[in-house]
Amino acid sequence: MFKKLIPLVLLCASSFFVNAQNVDSLTIVKTKWQKTRLAKQVKLFTHHFNTNNLFSANQNISFVEVKNSGKKAVFVIGAEEKTLVNTSDFALRGTAIAAINGNFFDVKNGGSVDFVKVDGKTINTNRLEKDNARARHQKAAIVIRDGKISVKKWDGTADWETKLTEKDVMLNGPLLTFNGEDEILDSAAFNRLRHPRTCIGIKPNGKIILLTVDGRHENSAGLSLFELTKIMKWLGCKTSINFDGGGSTTLWTSKNGVINYPSDNKKWDHEGQRKVANVIMVKKK
Repeated sequence: MFKKLIPLVLLCASSFFVNAQNVDSLTIVKTKWQKTRLAKQVKLFTHHFNTNNLFSANQNISFVEVKNSGKKAVFVIGAEEKTLVNTSDFALRGTAIAAINGNFFDVKNGGSVDFVKVDGKTINTNRLEKDNARARHQKAAIVIRDGKISVKKWDGTADWETKLTEKDVMLNGPLLTFNGEDEILDSAAFNRLRHPRTCIGIKPNGKIILLTVDGRHENSAGLSLFELTKIMKWLGCKTSINFDGGGSTTLWTSKNGVINYPSDNKKWDHEGQRKVANVIMVKKK
């Protein structure tokens, strides 16, 4: 009798999982986002899922969508070799329309721990792990050519990033989805636990999404990377890449300042920015 029940239990569990997935995807697809026009070809979308209705939790999601044409709006990297700077300060001095925090950095001494090149000049190089292996956030890159942004995947060679021909390069990761195919994520705590997240996604129509999800608060739980992968796919992205998150997660716009609720001050306000080594900015051409 017990053996006969096992397939039934598995079937019910599977059905519950699929139904939960469908509910979450429909929640995203049917969301009435609050939209704000920031500039030509640049829009801000925000929504607070505040009834435990996304992955059975509250979530606050904000993203800027940009037409990736290199005409009306262009992408640039703002970076410091050693100094840490608020995302908003990077954006203000760069006269940006919008900005998000960039890659992983040395909190104590400043500077990125991943390769960064701006306007042809190498700002930081990779700090490899103890066994000389690459960190998970050194296996993909954001590259910018003529103001247009794209994502490239590590080819397995030791000096891959130095051979990239673009003048502006920022290593980051993990890569979540690449050209419509999900990347394999292991079960490390960084991937499976919920945290504030920053992410960039590319849609088939070429539009770019710069997204933040708040976390570490009752108003927004944050996402695992598995959940973040699904969100980016449900928003229509064929390629998506994770950025540094946690207390670093910040989205800023010229119209409204800090849009999300950075968690570094442990308060639900817009004041908790953590200083970072670099940012991705959107600017008027």
